[in-house]
Order: sequence, then C-alpha cells, then structure tokens
Amino acid sequence: MTILYIFTALCLTISFIKDKKQTIKALQIAIKKLKKILPMFTLIIIMVSILLYLLPEHVIIKYLGMENKWLAVSISSLLGSISVMPGFIAFPLSGLLHKQGVPMMVLASFTTTLMMVGILSFPFEKAYLGTKTALLRNVLCFLIGLIIALCIGIIYGEVILW
Repeated sequence: MTILYIFTALCLTISFIKDKKQTIKALQIAIKKLKKILPMFTLIIIMVSILLYLLPEHVIIKYLGMENKWLAVSISSLLGSISVMPGFIAFPLSGLLHKQGVPMMVLASFTTTLMMVGILSFPFEKAYLGTKTALLRNVLCFLIGLIIALCIGIIYGEVILW
C-alpha cells in the first residue's frame, strides 16, 4: 500500500510541475467528488461492520465455508448479484471474510458477481439496453462469475478435478 501512496505522490508532483493550474483544478474536483460520496461510503462501512459484528464467525463459516462449497458459491453469487457495493468496500470485506475462513472461490464468486451482475440496476439497464440485451448481459455475467469462481477454486486447490 505504501508503494501506491508513493507512486500517487510522485505522479501528483509531476503533474503539479507540468501544469500547476490544471493540477489544482483537478484536486478541487476530486475533493468535491470525495465530499459527495463520503457520507454513502461511511454508511456502507458502518453497515458492513455491524453486519460482521452481529453475524458470529461460525455462522459465516457454516454458510460460506468449505462444508458445502457449491452451496457457498451459490449463496455468495446470489448475494453479489443483488448487492450494491463499490469495489473499494467489497475487496476489504472479502479480505475480512477470508481471514474468518471463507474460501477464495466463494470470495471470487461474490466479488465477481457483485461487480458484473446488476439485479438492482436491471431497470436502468433495461431502459437503455432493452430487456433482451440487459437480461442476456446479466445472465452471461453471472455464468462468467461462476466460471471464475471455479477457476479460482482450482488454482487455490479448493476444487480437485481428478
């Protein structure tokens, strides 16, 4: 993470040297956007924290652990498909769940479907893309999410094919 901070500071410095006025303008826009999303970001972090606090570790492991990996992948895929969560929340959440023993393939299915499938955004997609295209896109993305979960399971040794 430190490398990312150093890289960002270096890029910002180069930008500032190259065009001071444009860099300041970009920073002002970034600060406005941050102020706009900060309340929602904070609310999501609070809600996720409360949910993780209220759900005992054994419950999370029971439904998302290796006891029944295919049920866990199904549950996580469905949760990911209906959830609305930005990636900067989803990935740290996945890290916390992994520390509690949730397998990588389950986390892969959750994050992949979270990013690619949009059940809650379907009405908007339908309006812009049409029903057939929006439905096809969501179904294909769901299937791709399951394929990615299977591949991750194979890579991490959670699924053995032979």
